[in-house]
Amino acid sequence: MIQSMTAYARQSDQGAWGMATWEIRSVNHRYLDCSIKIPEALRQIETTIRQTLQQKIHRGRVECNLKYQPGEKCGLNLTLNQPLLKKLLSVVAEIKQVVPDSNNIDLMKILSWPQVVQFVEEDTEFTLQAIQSLFLKTLADLEATRIREGAELKNFLMDKLSIVLQLTKKAEQRAPQILVNQKTKLLSRLAEIKGELDNTRLEQEMVFFAQRIDITEELDRLTTHAKEMQRILTNGGNVGKRLDFLLQELNREANTMAAKSVDNEITGIAVELKVYLEQMREQVQNIV
Repeated sequence: MIQSMTAYARQSDQGAWGMATWEIRSVNHRYLDCSIKIPEALRQIETTIRQTLQQKIHRGRVECNLKYQPGEKCGLNLTLNQPLLKKLLSVVAEIKQVVPDSNNIDLMKILSWPQVVQFVEEDTEFTLQAIQSLFLKTLADLEATRIREGAELKNFLMDKLSIVLQLTKKAEQRAPQILVNQKTKLLSRLAEIKGELDNTRLEQEMVFFAQRIDITEELDRLTTHAKEMQRILTNGGNVGKRLDFLLQELNREANTMAAKSVDNEITGIAVELKVYLEQMREQVQNIV
């Protein structure tokens, strides 16, 4: 399946072990970049969480955040770090001597200071299993979202590729007429100045002109690359980098086609191609 790198999932659960909420966000990134925020008391599960992420997600910047409130049977007991608390209160007292008008102490802020309240582990196995199970549920939700958005991106790109192929075909049909028009213009100008050009010289001029404006190779490559993108999208998988490369090649051919053009219609087609390719490029950046 085609997957988008942009997604969000949030799941909560609670029991005797406590209450937990996992939030997972993913955005586009060249590689896989994981950020995991877990309360210090549960830090031991971080390695398992990271390994699970690496097995399930292959590309994108992924942020995982766990909010946890212990329950009565969580296997964790709270203890007060009294030496640290006394030091903090001592600092607060010194501040009040210097700034007598400072506000009263906010006990919750004191308690939120790192290491003031510490967790003492007893039997945390049930708690850790519940939190990891919740993580797997949240991750599955994230994956489902990435797949749904990936399907929409696939449909969008397939539609645009069909237009690219239609425009390419239109340019192929127009190309022969350009030579006819140029020959007519040349003969018309010679008639105006009452000049003459022998048939051999005329043919040489037309051959030179045809070589200079020939876009056959560009059109062939546009068709080939567009069809290859359709094939890749149909087969699915982790295809973002391949699609991005092919889009660069398509854009290069469209630019060359525009540079060679001496015909307003061909120029218009090249501009249209570049517009659609840019729309596709913006969306391809989100594909895994």
